[in-house]
Amino acid sequence: MAIAAKPRRHAPLADREAREFLRNADPVLGELIDAYPGFRPRAWMDGLPKLDAFGTLIFQVAGQQLSVAATRAIVAHLREQFGGHMPSAAELLAADPQVLRASGFSHRKGETLRALADRFADGRLSDRALSSMTDQEVEVALTEVPGIGPWSAHGFLLVALNRPDVFLNGDIALRRVIQRLYRFDHVPTEAELVSISDRWRPYRSLAVSYLFASEFQGASSKDEAKGGQGT
Repeated sequence: MAIAAKPRRHAPLADREAREFLRNADPVLGELIDAYPGFRPRAWMDGLPKLDAFGTLIFQVAGQQLSVAATRAIVAHLREQFGGHMPSAAELLAADPQVLRASGFSHRKGETLRALADRFADGRLSDRALSSMTDQEVEVALTEVPGIGPWSAHGFLLVALNRPDVFLNGDIALRRVIQRLYRFDHVPTEAELVSISDRWRPYRSLAVSYLFASEFQGASSKDEAKGGQGT
């Protein structure tokens, strides 16, 4: 069972109820919402291959400390190594570890992927189980894997499960967007991020999407600049 839908030409527009909530809750976001009337929160996923839970985690691990464009290139190289498709957990475990290195994964990231593959192969993790968990349960289950931290777990919640209330507090690019838009004279602290993002609940995912859109206008520019931090 694939969690993420196949890429499609027209992703859904931002939900009207969520837009109105954010507009009323935060005047800064209100200006952004008005500036992007046809905004598609998941447009950046256009062109990605079909991703199940394991495939999404490959994408998340590949993207640690890298832009989306660089991540896509690594994933494309990996697919070439497996005949044009994303490897299953069993296929990855059966492959020579050098295949991952040749695709652009560091030794540490390769070890993380093999640890994830072990858990999918023996049933400790699965599409069905992860999709039925709460956000907190997903984070706990994933961060038990060495090399998977909150940033990767939160990214999985956004990309694979499309959960509506996820905040990427570990993403330095997002912190800098908030610094600029909310006129901090410093990169905001964790407490300051919580104070701002709490007003967006239960639609923090959409708020984050608008913030990134304000920084990286146009799909290609956004993809080049949107880098993740941490694991």
